Amino acid sequence: MPAALFIHSGSLTSPLRVCGTTPSDAEVAAMESDFLAKKVPVSDVSTKAVLNIYWHVVSKDSTLAGGNIPDSQIAAQVSVLNSAYASMGISWVLAGTTRTISADWYNNAAPSTSQQTAMKRSLRQGNAAALNVYSVGFTSGSGAGLLGYATFPSSYNSAATDDGVVILFSSVPGGTAAPYNLGHTLTHEAGHWVGLFHTFQGGCAAPGDSVDDTPPEASAAFGCPVGRDTCPGGGVDPIHNYMDYTDDSCMTEFTPGQAARVKSQLATYRGIAL
Repeated sequence: MPAALFIHSGSLTSPLRVCGTTPSDAEVAAMESDFLAKKVPVSDVSTKAVLNIYWHVVSKDSTLAGGNIPDSQIAAQVSVLNSAYASMGISWVLAGTTRTISADWYNNAAPSTSQQTAMKRSLRQGNAAALNVYSVGFTSGSGAGLLGYATFPSSYNSAATDDGVVILFSSVPGGTAAPYNLGHTLTHEAGHWVGLFHTFQGGCAAPGDSVDDTPPEASAAFGCPVGRDTCPGGGVDPIHNYMDYTDDSCMTEFTPGQAARVKSQLATYRGIAL
């Protein structure tokens, strides 16, 4: 199953989130067909779930500039996740932190590379309900310039070791990847991990992101273009949604429809009742 990517350009003065690899329409159709065939019925009663996070700090050396982010920044990032996912009834708890110095993994981890495979096989913990986060540098090779990437719930059974999220270490709160240093790179990537597509998936054509209450959007939004409307008749673009590509400061919400989809995705593929 293809990983969902969330990347920025190499520019330090005006970086942009740009989609590296998103599922094609055919791949999305296959995922949705599988979801409908396997969908686990869920209750309409609002419940809550507490999900474990295993954080793997992968750095090139022991310095902060080399990727060795402190516990305080990890704690701040978990706090950001909890605020963002409160409306979904999801709480996140840091269950453990590992620290590994590997310049090769730090520099070269990216989708389908030998470095990411070795990193995940060595470090991943927990089961389908555990979010493994790997913070790296994305400095060279096919991963150069990435902000992050994630797997979808439907891929867990066929590729359990690959499951998780990989992010740029400097995108956490207090990092240097402005305007993407308030922690919403992980909010966005965790959104894929719980089953959400980008708000602009499929452009203006149905079914889009398979969520009814996110207005259709022809393409990703950057910065914070208030009033942008790329699919006339469907409402203004959901630029404040965590699953768009706007600046961290512009991202403020998930919708009830996204919460309902997540509830079904987690029950179906991760065995999580929500």
